[in-house]
Amino acid sequence: MQLTNDEILSVDSETGWVSGLRQLLSPNCDARPEGAQVEVIVLHGISLPAGQFGGDAVIRLFLNQLDVNAHSSFSPLNGLKVSAHFFIRRDGEILQFVPLTMRAWHAGISSCLGRTDVNDFSIGVELEGTDINPYEEAQYRSLARLNQSLIREFPAVTADHLVGHSDIAPDRKSDPGPCFDWARCRCDAVIFS
Repeated sequence: MQLTNDEILSVDSETGWVSGLRQLLSPNCDARPEGAQVEVIVLHGISLPAGQFGGDAVIRLFLNQLDVNAHSSFSPLNGLKVSAHFFIRRDGEILQFVPLTMRAWHAGISSCLGRTDVNDFSIGVELEGTDINPYEEAQYRSLARLNQSLIREFPAVTADHLVGHSDIAPDRKSDPGPCFDWARCRCDAVIFS
């Protein structure tokens, strides 16, 4: 799925923000180590409460505004400080929480490309979903648009450097899950790699 120039998202290299997206700055980020380059895009799946879509709980989690008393499943999230660069809702809306120049806190204890501390050299993209529900067509279209723009901006990232949380932390994580269409995702991104 090759995108036309007006469909490609524009990345501001200086600020790290992507134009045309809803931007909500998460406090859960910090500077990348000196000399670190983006080499990997890590795809995640998330929903809060699990299996419920369309609410604002994920947004509140990334902004440290989640009321952990609002749902019984939220109590383990008390004090958790996490974020991702992007969140793609079920309808395809993309929200940006962390500038690409900064390190988002999405990977946790992880390893990729023979290195640990994957947050240092990655971009985190959360898809609203679960391991057991297929992702929506609108999400794949938005993800293709985003990945193609990121691959254009960061030449070290190729379609082979699109990985799941399950790939970088297999003992802890299973997302984005078996319903995620990796062949489609990589095919949609391959035009710039």
